[in-house]
Amino acid sequence: MTPNYKEFKFEIGGREVIVETGKYAEQTNGSCVVRCGETVVMVNVCMSEKPRDGMDFFPLQVDYEEKMFAVGKIPGGFKRREGRASDKAILTSRLIDRPLRPLFPKGLFNDVVVIATALSVEPDVSPEPLAMVGSSIALAISDIPWAGPTGSVVVGLVDGQYVINPDAKQREKSVIHLNLAGTKDAILMIEAGADEVTNDEMVGAIMFGHKEIAKICKYIEEVIVPAVGKPKREIELYHVPENIDADVRAFASDKLDWALDTFDREERQNRQDQVDAETVEHFKDVYPENIREIKDSLYYLTKEKVRAKIFDKGIRPDGRGLKDVRPIWCERSVLPRAHGSAVFTRGQTQTLTTCTLDMLAAAQKLEGLDDETEKRYMHQYNFPGYCTGEAKALRSPGRREIGHGALAERALLPVIPSIEEFPYAIRVVNDILSSNGSSSMASVCGSTMALMDAGVPIKAPVAGVAMGLIKNAETGEFRVLTDIQGLEDFLGDMDFKVAGTTKGITAIQMDIKIKGISEEIMHTAIEQANEGRKFILSKMLACVPEVSPELSKYAPRIISFKIDPEKIGDVVGKQGKVINSIIAETGTKIDIEEDGTVCIASYGDPVGAEKAKAIVESIVHDPEVGDMFIGRVVRILSQTGAFVEFAPGKDGMIHISKMSDHRIDKVEDVLALGDVVKVRIIKIGEKGIDFKLLEKLS
Repeated sequence: MTPNYKEFKFEIGGREVIVETGKYAEQTNGSCVVRCGETVVMVNVCMSEKPRDGMDFFPLQVDYEEKMFAVGKIPGGFKRREGRASDKAILTSRLIDRPLRPLFPKGLFNDVVVIATALSVEPDVSPEPLAMVGSSIALAISDIPWAGPTGSVVVGLVDGQYVINPDAKQREKSVIHLNLAGTKDAILMIEAGADEVTNDEMVGAIMFGHKEIAKICKYIEEVIVPAVGKPKREIELYHVPENIDADVRAFASDKLDWALDTFDREERQNRQDQVDAETVEHFKDVYPENIREIKDSLYYLTKEKVRAKIFDKGIRPDGRGLKDVRPIWCERSVLPRAHGSAVFTRGQTQTLTTCTLDMLAAAQKLEGLDDETEKRYMHQYNFPGYCTGEAKALRSPGRREIGHGALAERALLPVIPSIEEFPYAIRVVNDILSSNGSSSMASVCGSTMALMDAGVPIKAPVAGVAMGLIKNAETGEFRVLTDIQGLEDFLGDMDFKVAGTTKGITAIQMDIKIKGISEEIMHTAIEQANEGRKFILSKMLACVPEVSPELSKYAPRIISFKIDPEKIGDVVGKQGKVINSIIAETGTKIDIEEDGTVCIASYGDPVGAEKAKAIVESIVHDPEVGDMFIGRVVRILSQTGAFVEFAPGKDGMIHISKMSDHRIDKVEDVLALGDVVKVRIIKIGEKGIDFKLLEKLS
């Protein structure tokens, strides 16, 4: 064992957690291994020696790695090694990043990298909250400047009781899945999905989780850091020199007042560009090497003025009051061939949403560290450059797009009908056509409308709204803003998204730029969001008042039913001959699950699915004396009888004596090959089934 090795033991939610330091990855700035049960996560953090040249934002990179050996699996794909991070890993990276970022000092432009790696995972102990706690510990004991520690937990609500870091069975029963992070004093990050819970239930979960977070932070701060923490590195942070800031403010203050004195966004931007150009021109000879500092000073001055106008006068950049929602208009069925479509527009934010239905076999296949292998409801979000007027080439979805899609998916999942109620795979796609804030919540609204337009029997419509915050750091006073636009998000302190039905909350996501928010702010934001959400719902329902009674004529008609799993082989037949013959005869698609669930889809002709179902049921049915069937003559023995196929691969014989009430000399006098006949079973014996001919149909 290395001489620097230390081990720390404490509890999170009643489970023992072991933290090891000084044993692995000794060249990092900070490193730890966190264990709970058989789940093991390693976190390593590093910072570059110097700031990155030309950087004007903090270059923090957080990655969460899923190692497939952690659950005893070999990765799929040709190379059989971990490749691009899964969506869940990307979402976990975002969860780790968001509470860490606000606690780094402003003006730090050194690269900082945080890498959390899941090395071993047991189903009852999720690695994600351990990765978040480990990231806090690794930074806290490193020499990297950071105002932590933070703590992180998952909170569930099971049978009316809050649970910290629920196990697998508890997660299945829980009506809340809340990822929560914060310092010992305040909440920093919220990410939650819920089954239409009340405001009080959600706030209760947040405060319950924060009590546990405070204990985690206290242990890190009072036990781990004093034992193994390094002295924080002294770094010269970037700032605008006082003389430049004072000169810029003196020159530009009145000009910015004029620039901001309009509610028209385009006019305001043109005026600001004019002031920026005049200010840079004025100081180019005085401060020729400080163009960046001049522009930064203008930014901070603009931020102060916009915030002061909102805080002191209750006037927002577009003239709205604090609780006002931007103008909304909607339309439905905008794309004839799509199974469902809608456009939702709120201010300058607009989304085109489509809904596509298919067989359950079209569900997304998943490969990760948990037991989930596929996803039947898929929600995707696209943010092309043109939605903000930028000339940018299309690219694959980034972390932001994946995060926004996951948030909208989480908001709508509680109202999606079960497979038994609606046996379809469902794909919803949000294409943002125009963006000026809150596009993820517009996606929730547009998706509800597209689902209803497609005829998906959702349990209740869902709407979403983004809340903002302006807080006075000195007095603690605050203003909560409903339906924030881009400028308010950019210059404000919080982006608090809340989605739900009229009954309750289905999803929450909170990001902040300050060092935490209080319970009072949370209560205010959630209550105010509830008012805004109900107003938005009324606008949506005016356009799509109810779920379409019928599916699009271009959507498949799917029938789902169960058969005895032992009869699956009979339906499939040798080398698939039986099922392929049914598909060819009926023009359908057929999928059979291992549990005996049969899904039959017909495209264009709904009769085909019913016909295919009847054939499958005839195959799996155990014939009894007295059963009647319609079948086809497939073989004739002239003096003995005719064989009738009454189901694929199943036949019986009509003896010549059972073909007529009078004597006949040969079978051909009554039947020919290919004739369709109606028969009844009169005997089931060791040699097979005997029929009586009831009627010749063709």
